[in-house]
This record gives sequence, structure tokens and C-alpha cells, in this order.
Amino acid sequence: MEHITLLLAIVVVTALVFDFTNGFHDTANAMATTISTGALKPKTAVAMSAVLNLVGAFLSVEVAKTISGGIINEEGIRTEVIFAALVGAILWNLLTWLLGLPSSSSHALFGGLIGAAVMSAGWSAVNGPTIVTKVLIPAVAAPLVAGLAAMLATRLTYKIGANTDTKHTAKGYRVGQIASAGLVSLAHGTNDAQKTMGIITLALVTQGVVAPGSNPPLWVIVAAGVAIALGTYLGGWRIIRTMGKGLTDLQPQQGFAAQTSAATVILASSHLGFSLSTTQSCSGAVMGAGLGRKGGVVRWSTATRMFVAWGLTLPAAGLVGAGAEFLTKQGPWGIAAVAVLLVSGSAVIWSLSRRKPVDHHNVTDDDDLDGGSEPAGVVTTAIAAVTPPPAAGSVAAVADEDLKTTIPSPVPTDPAAPPAPAAAV
Repeated sequence: MEHITLLLAIVVVTALVFDFTNGFHDTANAMATTISTGALKPKTAVAMSAVLNLVGAFLSVEVAKTISGGIINEEGIRTEVIFAALVGAILWNLLTWLLGLPSSSSHALFGGLIGAAVMSAGWSAVNGPTIVTKVLIPAVAAPLVAGLAAMLATRLTYKIGANTDTKHTAKGYRVGQIASAGLVSLAHGTNDAQKTMGIITLALVTQGVVAPGSNPPLWVIVAAGVAIALGTYLGGWRIIRTMGKGLTDLQPQQGFAAQTSAATVILASSHLGFSLSTTQSCSGAVMGAGLGRKGGVVRWSTATRMFVAWGLTLPAAGLVGAGAEFLTKQGPWGIAAVAVLLVSGSAVIWSLSRRKPVDHHNVTDDDDLDGGSEPAGVVTTAIAAVTPPPAAGSVAAVADEDLKTTIPSPVPTDPAAPPAPAAAV
């Protein structure tokens, strides 16, 4: 019995570690655009996001119930399966954070859980229809819906503010960005914090501590909320840089449109119990906002790497989870080996990240971003083609300004100085 109690404690701690990595991995969802446009200072932004993540964790338990009783069949699942699943999710989270890729922490958790469950009890342990309706379909639909909504909202904001002073408009939208970023943080707490609640509740079910189908106990809700808030405050600066600067160059109007669209999608899905990826929703909204501004450029090289990471998340985390479960089935030494692999793997990734650190001091620098001078891609060009060109007067004014900046003004000379030599023809 002592071994079981110790194992359950290890699983709970590991789940909270995953929740912590989820927090700093997904900070960019709420605050990347706010930081990149200068609406908030980096440390202020992540502190605000952390508080609202904590508040959001108490607003609903629908997603937690989907995790604890929907993805896999609770009967016959051992506590070791939960441990193996968390190992796969944590290592994938850390790897994509090292690469600065905004992949889905949710899908990493699902992948690890599915892989470990299949290794433990076969494919019958997985609820296929639930995975399709509440994981895979939202995974495809959420970024598309958020992106389309953000693109239309961006065009609408620019159209409404076409005859207003740009400086005053930008200032107003920066204020709006702060409010919308807070809404995204709140939505993130209602969705992502609950995934850890669901995992811990599932572990408690496997040990008979709570009955199947039960809501998460209060201490689980508090612990999960605090863990994700602490991770958020730490700040996933690498991913913030990618989402704020690497995908597109955002103006305050675009940031406001992107965050409002993403928050709407996330809150709606949380209400319905859909465990969607907040990362994919926010990334789709950022790209949509980039396409919505006339002359805006989405850096498709960065976006392609991000799409590849999205596609690999479920199977990669699943393979690691399955391998970890294979070891845990060997007995206590296998569980110890998995724990050692988790700690050593995390340490290696952390040491690699220190070679080129990114923090709140250089998060808005774009010198090291891939594709910083990338030309407009096919999609961007096609969308720009259906946008009316600026008026002739505006073109002339722009050309005149360009001419002024390229032709240097005469430099006054000292009358006593000898005349300059004639320029060679």
C-alpha cells in the first residue's frame, strides 16, 4: 500500500510539473501580440496573464471531465499509465519550447495518454469517437475559425479607422489589446488548467480515491491553477518571440483583432467541453490578422515549421508515452528508470537553452528570427491582389517621401575650406 501511495504522489507531482510547463509554453497565446506591439511591458504582461490564468481555473470543470472520463476508458488503467503519459507530454513541451515552436500542450498530453494506454491495454482502452469529436475536429477547426475571424476583424478595424488619426487609433487599440489579452488569459485558465485537473482526477480514479465520473476535488483545482499561473509568470520567452515577431509584424489593430477572435473561440469550446489547443487557436488568429492588413506579410517558413510541429505532436508524444509505459510495466526499477529519463532529458534541454537565452530583455528583438526579411508568399500575394490599391495621391506622396530620403540634402561647407574635387563622370 505504501508503494501505491508513493506512486500516486509521484504522478500528482509530475502532473503539476506538466501544468507548470504548460503555463510557460502557452504564455505566448495571450501575451505575444501585446508585448510585440508595445501595449504592455513583458514582465507586466506575464504577471497579468498569470493572475487571470489562476482565476480562469475556477470557472469551469467541463474540460477536466472530458480528460478524466472521455479520452480513455478508466477501467483497467493503472496509475503507471498516467505517469508514462505525463513523461511524453513534458518532454515534447520542453523540446518545442527549446525550438521556439508554439505547439499544443494539450495534444502533447493527449498523445502521451493515448500512447501509454494503448501500450498498457491495447486499442480498446481508447475512446475513438470522443477523440475524433472533441480533439481532432477542434484541432482542425479552431485555428481556421480563429484565423478567418481575425482576418475579417482586422479588415473591419482598418476600415472603420480609415479616416482617423493613426496615432490616436493605435493608442486606443493598445488599450483594447490589454483587455483582450486578459480575456485570452482567462480563457486559457478555463481550458488548459483543467487538463491537468482531469489527469490528476483520472489518477485518483485508478487508485479508488474518487469514483469514476467525479468532478475534480477542490485541492486539485487549486493546485492546478497555481501551477499553471507560476509557469505563466516564468514566461515562455522563446515562443513569445516566435508568435509576436516570427509569424508576422503586428500593429495594435491586428493584435486586438487576433486576441479577441482567439478568446471567443477558446471560451466557446470550454463551455462545450471541447479540449481544443489554445496554441493553435491563437496562432491561427495571429496569421489571420497578418493576412487581414493590406501589405501585411505572414512568414510562411516559420508557419510551416509550426504546422509540422502541430502534426508531429500527437504521434511523437504518443511514442514517448508508449515507451515510458513499456518500462513502467517492468516493475519498480522501470518506474525509477522513467523518472531518471525525465529528469535527465529535462536537464539536457534546459542546458541547451542556456547557449542562446531569450528573456524579457531581448524578446522583442528580431535579429535572430528566421525569415525576418522573407518576401510575401503565395497566400499573402493572392489576398493582397484583391485589395484595392491606394489612391494616386497617396502613391505620389509616398514616392515623394522616398525620394526625399534617398537624395541627401546639401551639406553646408566652411568658406575657408578648399573646394571639393569634381565628381568623376
